[in-house]
Amino acid sequence: MPTVGVKRDILFSALGRSYTDEEFDELCFEFGLELDEITSEKEIISREQGDSKASGASDVILYKIDVPANRYDLLCLEGLVRGLQVFKNKLEAPRYSRVSPTTGEVQRLIITKETAAVRPHAVAAVLRNITFTKERYDSFIELQEKLHQNVCRKRSLVAIGTHDLDTISGPFTYTAKPPGDISFKPLNQNKEYTASQLMSLYKTDSHLRHYLHIIEDKPVYPVIYDSNGVVLSMPPIINGDHSKISLTTKNVFIECTATDLTKVRTEEDNEMVEEAEVVYPDGKTCIYPELAYRKEKLTSEFINRKVGISEPTEKIAQLLTRMCLLSQPTGAGDEIEVEIPPTRPDVIHACDIMEDAAIAYGFNNITRTTPRTYTVANQFPINKLTELLRQDLAAAGFTEALNFALCSQEDIADKLGKKISDTRAVHISNPKTAEFQVARTSLLPGLLKTVAANRKMPLPLKLFEISDVVLKDETKDVGARNSRRFCAIYYNKSPGFEVIHGLLDRTMQLLEVKAAREQGYHIQAADDSTFFPGRCAEIFVHGKSVGRLGVLHPDVISRFELSMPCSALEMDIEPFL
Repeated sequence: MPTVGVKRDILFSALGRSYTDEEFDELCFEFGLELDEITSEKEIISREQGDSKASGASDVILYKIDVPANRYDLLCLEGLVRGLQVFKNKLEAPRYSRVSPTTGEVQRLIITKETAAVRPHAVAAVLRNITFTKERYDSFIELQEKLHQNVCRKRSLVAIGTHDLDTISGPFTYTAKPPGDISFKPLNQNKEYTASQLMSLYKTDSHLRHYLHIIEDKPVYPVIYDSNGVVLSMPPIINGDHSKISLTTKNVFIECTATDLTKVRTEEDNEMVEEAEVVYPDGKTCIYPELAYRKEKLTSEFINRKVGISEPTEKIAQLLTRMCLLSQPTGAGDEIEVEIPPTRPDVIHACDIMEDAAIAYGFNNITRTTPRTYTVANQFPINKLTELLRQDLAAAGFTEALNFALCSQEDIADKLGKKISDTRAVHISNPKTAEFQVARTSLLPGLLKTVAANRKMPLPLKLFEISDVVLKDETKDVGARNSRRFCAIYYNKSPGFEVIHGLLDRTMQLLEVKAAREQGYHIQAADDSTFFPGRCAEIFVHGKSVGRLGVLHPDVISRFELSMPCSALEMDIEPFL
């Protein structure tokens, strides 16, 4: 949930009245926000860096307000004030419209085919005749950063660039070049750098280093030029210093580059701006921003039923209008027509509209009622069995471990002497690290890694885990299923197979399964590359295989960086339900 910091006095001035802290907290709650903290710049610096660093900092009271992640229109002082004023019926929801330039031609952004390899989408727009004060300028920059951190997913999906239009000239070209071919003076620097040099320079920058990974491995980097060859920006890293905006800026050129066209359209729709033309590599042209309104229809009965209230159609329409969703009854029964503005891309379904009606009505105003259906909570049988086994296995002298459900391909295949194709593993499509490539198909690697991390502990090490593994299963609608497994290992100077065998017997005793070939359980010799030849047995219950136990193969032990012999047991406990 994003947090917006606003100066209290400026906020109250914009709202047209003052509030006590308690009153404003209540107003935020009514609107679906939360007043998270009341502080000051001096207090923040003092808390984070010490009193000595805070001397000279401002004592102006700041409100830190938590805003829902879906409400991009509330991420700045101006948007917040507008939303609250409409909510309090002191202001009508604004109408957004795209305007043509009054003088001169439409600004044009030309996209070349080279961008397809790195960041293929872009849109543009122009803000005309604006007046920046220090507070407005700070709010403008902060809004841009809030959007970057939230809907833009830390610039990985979208990067927004703002430029002083009076310092550059169109048409503008969005292209991609090798890093060594891009050279310009970046924002707040005093000399030119190539793109390669910039990537090295910003590796130590506390702010920009977090974005370098987005393009640093690409063969070409995106860059935007004006008609004179001046570099506007190298998205998503840094703007050029030549076109930076300031308090004297009157006209702003906005460009957004993206990997996702839907997201970049959302960014442009957050402003009321002059149109700009975007020319695509295939010659197709589009005018942005779209600022498209759309209409949805739903019934007051639907909203009343879902929220748990009983309000007339006209009242429901008024509630929605207070949330910047202009609504009116259609006259066809209890049907309501709702107009979704371009600033509300979060409204996708009738349930989103219903949620706004509930907020405007006030959650505290909804009458408490007894649910019409009665249910009795009960523990899942598999979880109940798991809890019972955990207690008795611990009583048997084994220590419980809890490992990650994701692991590397090597852990469940190569290290256990198996092929990855034979494991039925579910693969992660875009793993962030080599340690989390697949969902585990066995609990054994996790326990062996736990032993490896605790080799300095006194011997013997006796560990167990009861958790889920994930296996491919074409009969399931998602193509995979969870399976609850029990695994235990004994690590000592001698293999201790008799200890693991004894634990199996104790477990079967707890599960009330007798030692019998047909009507109980038994073990028989088996071959498994994970275990030492001739020292592996398969566990059968009522004639069906449920797991294996034995002495681990020396190669398996060494691959997990262990040096002592080890016995292990792993079996499925779901057949015992």
